[in-house]
Amino acid sequence: MGKRVSQVVTRTGDDGTTGLGNNTRVSKNSGRPHAMGDVDELNSHIGLLLCEPLPADMRALLTDIQDQLFNLGGELAMPGYEILKDDALAQLDAALARYNQTLPRLEEFILPAGTRAACQAHVCRTVARRAERSVVALQQSEAMRPAPRQYLNRLSDLLFVLARVLNLQDGGSEVYWKSEKLARSRQEDTSE
Repeated sequence: MGKRVSQVVTRTGDDGTTGLGNNTRVSKNSGRPHAMGDVDELNSHIGLLLCEPLPADMRALLTDIQDQLFNLGGELAMPGYEILKDDALAQLDAALARYNQTLPRLEEFILPAGTRAACQAHVCRTVARRAERSVVALQQSEAMRPAPRQYLNRLSDLLFVLARVLNLQDGGSEVYWKSEKLARSRQEDTSE
């Protein structure tokens, strides 16, 4: 493992490069730092979501996800190392199954709206999708195992589900897209 940062100001990045965990330097504009940055941003947004009042089980899950994202970022920072473990993906699958079973069937597309916590979960979801795209782009130019991509894909699904749960808790409601199809369906339901 590379050196741990012991000071914040190193000035080594002033030339537009950044150091990786294997002691190599790459351009800050290359694929690996982009992916690392997107994962870091996602982790920061999850930290912001954790500032909201959340159910205890969801808070524990999101806190563990932050640790797993740090592992994922470490794996991105150290080419050739495997830090993100298979059980991290299994945890997301289990959480998806658990939370999905509590939700009603979707009637239509939902908007990223509702409670502040749900909206922040949607922000996390969109940043997770961007991080996933960055990892996919990196995997097109460098050999990498699929786990980081799979984790981000599954995490974005889970964040969508959590946003729905947060909007529906305590008798709340989801914010549906006002499509013509949904309006016609509701009109037909009321005329019967």
